[in-house]
Amino acid sequence: MSITITPLNSGMCTSNPKTYHYHPSTHKYYANVSNEDKALPVFCYLLNTGDELILIDTGMSDTDRANTYHHPGSVQLPDEAMPRAVMKAGYNPDDVTKIIFTHLHWDHTFYMKDFKNAKYYAQRKEYEFAMNPIPLYYKSYEYKDLGIEAPFIGVKFELIDGEAEIVPGVRVYPTPGHSPGHQAVEVDTKDGTYHCVGDAIFLLDNLKPVPQIHYDLTPTARFANIVEWWESVREIKRRCPDIKMVLPAHEPTLIERFKETPVLGL
Repeated sequence: MSITITPLNSGMCTSNPKTYHYHPSTHKYYANVSNEDKALPVFCYLLNTGDELILIDTGMSDTDRANTYHHPGSVQLPDEAMPRAVMKAGYNPDDVTKIIFTHLHWDHTFYMKDFKNAKYYAQRKEYEFAMNPIPLYYKSYEYKDLGIEAPFIGVKFELIDGEAEIVPGVRVYPTPGHSPGHQAVEVDTKDGTYHCVGDAIFLLDNLKPVPQIHYDLTPTARFANIVEWWESVREIKRRCPDIKMVLPAHEPTLIERFKETPVLGL
């Protein structure tokens, strides 16, 4: 089996490097940690196994919803809405048979119901928390008390407990920390095994050590559980020591990389 990966950017979402991307304890070791919001991409990944189309996440919401309820300054162009992005890549959204969610935050789940023939996969722990989050995470999961309805409400999921093979060559493994039930996706290709890691890290910088303070990683400043986050990112590095094979959702340098290589694994 030869699986290809087509990265699809669902828009640009703003967040603050000092309060999101880099833990305060690391700021002085990175020269350019800004206190101004920065727009980051929101990548999803379309897998073509030869037999099936599988989507990893369905991306962020439209601009109005993103600005009203989430991160002011975020922008989604019309062709970046995930069904349109899939069509622009040369595929029919109705041919997507499975969608694997790294987690169920607002910028990874929008438009999911537009993929009418897909089964939805998430970790059980993530789904259960998303249905009843603590108030701190109401916005992340678009909880009903905000007066809106999250895209996953009323949807049946195939719930996963731990590691699982979805189809040959596509596997998931737990990476909690950013959210309670976050998972990463391993994808075997001709290039080797890519790891689509969602928000387990925000930036590839998060994989770097900070030896001055004995850190083997650069933690983010936004997490549900920092101990789980740390162990999860260690596990990603253990499974995938080649940083070029790690595909986060929000790394800005991937924009140019994917312009040069719009399909991985050919």
